[in-house]
Formats: sequence, structure tokens, C-alpha cells
Amino acid sequence: MASVSLRNIIDEFNLEELTSFDNTEDILISIADVTRPGLQLSGSYEHFGADRIQLLGNMEMAYLGMQTPAVRMQKLDALMSRGIPCLIISRHHEPFPEMIECSNRYSVPLLRTPEVTSVFMSSLIKYLNVELAPETTLHGVLVEIYGEGMLMLGESGVGKSETAMEIVKRGHRLIADDLVEVRRVSDTTLLGRAPEIIRHLIEIRGLGILDVKELFGVSAVKQQESIDFVINLELWDERKTYERLGINEESTEILGIRVPSITIPVRPGRNLAIIVEVAAINFRQKRMGYNAAQALTERLFGQQNENS
Repeated sequence: MASVSLRNIIDEFNLEELTSFDNTEDILISIADVTRPGLQLSGSYEHFGADRIQLLGNMEMAYLGMQTPAVRMQKLDALMSRGIPCLIISRHHEPFPEMIECSNRYSVPLLRTPEVTSVFMSSLIKYLNVELAPETTLHGVLVEIYGEGMLMLGESGVGKSETAMEIVKRGHRLIADDLVEVRRVSDTTLLGRAPEIIRHLIEIRGLGILDVKELFGVSAVKQQESIDFVINLELWDERKTYERLGINEESTEILGIRVPSITIPVRPGRNLAIIVEVAAINFRQKRMGYNAAQALTERLFGQQNENS
């Protein structure tokens, strides 16, 4: 099961550590959800998910403030004794002394953020959804063209990296070359990025490893992008019949999601960068409701009806 350490969350959101322990690297979060334990503080623990991050906002802090120190201690002790991964206070509220005491007693990290509760909760859940999403690694190249994430797949040596370099020179952005980490962040969305060790790097046979960020600037790269379209590159096969009108729509399945795709045959003389760029524009045009192949078919049928 995928997980993310509490230390990564603390660093990502710049959380203040009100109580500090040596276990933040060992505390692993594997549930992409956050609980505001108002019901639990009132005494109900039915269906309580102790493995979720616990977040206290205005309402929970106001409720605890209405209690006597003894009752507050009892309620916080009942919450933290259940093995919760951490307790986060939003809006920069001051912690109650009982919180500090229970945190130290059970070694539950007590954290704080100045963010508004709902905004922080939404950001944290979004972050966890990405980090904990089902993941696979594909041998390919991911680029962004006019806001569309284009994933190029194909055998080694077919020209994916050279095409990506030309695409970057034409003003678009590189996300990943050679290896693409793909995560399913929702039932309809795939997110792709490069492994950190090769981020912003591209390999061109004969030249070696190139740093696209250093060569073309920060505007030529992007850390991650949704995968909207797949282009399958393959060496031209004279025995194979390739799509010429674009009427038959293809798709490629990745992590259970079918992504629109096309197959482009590669042979000397074809400018793949222009073809991929136009494919992105054409895909965007189709999403906006216009399909050139369908328009041509309608014209032909219309002309046949007139002639008959």
C-alpha cells in the first residue's frame, strides 16, 4: 500500500511542530482523508478512523475551550490514546496545556498551521490523493503542448527524445523523458511526472545527457502534468495499413483509464515534432466539438444526396 511519511507532510506544508518527537519519519499516512474530530471529542467513537490525520479548527477549539481542564484532559486523552498519527491545529490557535501533556504522553506529534481550516484541509487531501494514488512507470516521454499533456510511447530508438527536444524548442514544455511516473489521482485523471533523479534531463543519442532547464530556462520544463492524449510511435511497416482519415478513434489503457490515442508511423523525412504538435491542437479541437474527419464525411454524404 502506498504511503507518505508525516515528515514529508510537515515539510510540504511548513507545519509548526509544537511538540517534537523522533518518529515523524516512521509515521506513515496511507489514507487520503482528514478527520475533524468534533464528534469524537463529544464522546462518540463509532466508525472512527484512527489512522487518519486529525485536524482541529475554530469549532473544535471553541468546544474544548468551554470545558473545564479536567474534562478537556479526559476528552483529549481519549482521542490521542487511540494511536492517531498526529493532531494539527489550524488558524494558529494556541494549544491548551492538556494538548501538550497528552501529546507527550502518547508521543503524538502536535502540529500547527496559520491556514484557514477548510483551505488547509482541502490542500492536504489533494496532496494525499496524489501521493497515495495507484502508480506505474512507463518507458516514454511526456510533454505539454498548448496545455495538453501528450505522452509519447514506443520502442527504444524510435525518436521520442529527439521529438521532445524539438517540441521544447518550439516553445512547449518537457515533463519527463525516458521514464514517466504515472499516478491515477481520480477515476478519470492520470498525472505524470519524472523520477526526481532524472527530472528536467533528456538523453539524445550522440549528444548524451542534456539539462533542459539549464539550456532553455525554467519556462521549458514542468514538474507534472495530466496525461490527456497518448501518441504511439512505431517504425513504418509497409505491410500495415495506417489510419488516413482519423475516423476510427483509438485509446490506450493506463491504470484502468482509457486515454484517447493515435498511432504514428515513423520513417525518415517525417517531422514528428510538427505532427505531435498538430495532434495536440486537433485533440483540443475535438474536445471543443469539431471533428474534421466527421465534417468531411458529412460533406461527402451531402454531395452524394445532391447528385442523386
